[in-house]
Amino acid sequence: MKRKKFGTPLKRSAVKIMMLGSGELGKEVVIEAMRLGVEVIACDRYADAPAMLVANSSHVFNMRDGKALRRVVEKVKPDFIVPEIEAIATDTLVELEKEGWTVIPTARAARLTMDRRGIRRLAAEKLKLPTSPYRFAASLAELQAGAKAVGFPCFIKPTMSSSGHGQSVARKPADIAGSWKQAMEGTRASTGLVIVEGAIDFDYEITLLTVRHDGGFAFCEPIGHIQVDGDYRESWQPHAMTATALRKARDIAKKVVNDLCGRKGRGLFGVELFVKGDKVWFSELSPRPHDTGMVTMISQNMSEMELHVRAILGLPIPGITCRAAASVPVLGDGSIADPTYTGLEKALAQPGTSVRIFGKPEVKGHRRMAVALATGRTVAEARRKAKASAKHLKVS
Repeated sequence: MKRKKFGTPLKRSAVKIMMLGSGELGKEVVIEAMRLGVEVIACDRYADAPAMLVANSSHVFNMRDGKALRRVVEKVKPDFIVPEIEAIATDTLVELEKEGWTVIPTARAARLTMDRRGIRRLAAEKLKLPTSPYRFAASLAELQAGAKAVGFPCFIKPTMSSSGHGQSVARKPADIAGSWKQAMEGTRASTGLVIVEGAIDFDYEITLLTVRHDGGFAFCEPIGHIQVDGDYRESWQPHAMTATALRKARDIAKKVVNDLCGRKGRGLFGVELFVKGDKVWFSELSPRPHDTGMVTMISQNMSEMELHVRAILGLPIPGITCRAAASVPVLGDGSIADPTYTGLEKALAQPGTSVRIFGKPEVKGHRRMAVALATGRTVAEARRKAKASAKHLKVS
């Protein structure tokens, strides 16, 4: 629905967006929204999250607590509730939507995609889209049987996790017990359920950023990426595909997004796909900006975050242009209470390079803390520059 009037932040006229999750992607969404005069309220389970550093106000609470979520919504009275993470009380979002609150893209989309079981069954069983073979398991015995059914090697993931947490590869039956333990320890919520997926013979995997907006659909150029243990380590755009594969990828993305959005839903979706020649398989979907899409902050005339905000507000998306670019995340490891960064001057020395430091308050274990971005005459050149830039930036 197109808005005819925009207000002023912190005034009665303000258009309000409430972010549920305030990580590095949410931070960029906040910046884009505030450029358009939108008042933004950033929420997360911990204080001083990246998006909170730039928002008009913030709230700290457990977003899986439905009562706490409702209290903040009723206090803030947002025009739009925008989930940025999976770990949210989605049953409460469904209730709020029924009461007239606007959830982006829809409460149903948030509920189905927070759990791999929901989105995989939608894609494979309802929409009949090609996917890898899979089984769900609620015990070690069920996982052993599921792995035998899909074959080795196989991939075990918690049904609710992100950034590779709890994911592993089982190459033989003896690996299954360790994979079950890792999945149970790495899950974002205690669903007690894992998915085991069989291997696909694919050439590459892509993220197809898909925008559902008032004018219909818009697609970004395919983003190629490399993942390690389910977490992205590099992305680039555009990734070359055959015309047939690109058409199939867009068709798959459109079918899933249309189902999730229903009649009114809108926003940007990160659709992950496997590709071999002209064949395309659906993998996963996020109903929000995607980590591999951080490359669009330098590759496109409108980043994935700006596209998300435009779609939310019912604003035009007249044309998306793209140039060769790449991104490489910068990681922090260990226990760091007050992160500092060195090498920034070297990381920015080459023409066409840029860095985003997220401002996360601490490191516990393994955490993405910044990203290096680069453009080039070719994708290969951009990738070399981004990797060199990221190598210079150190977190300590």
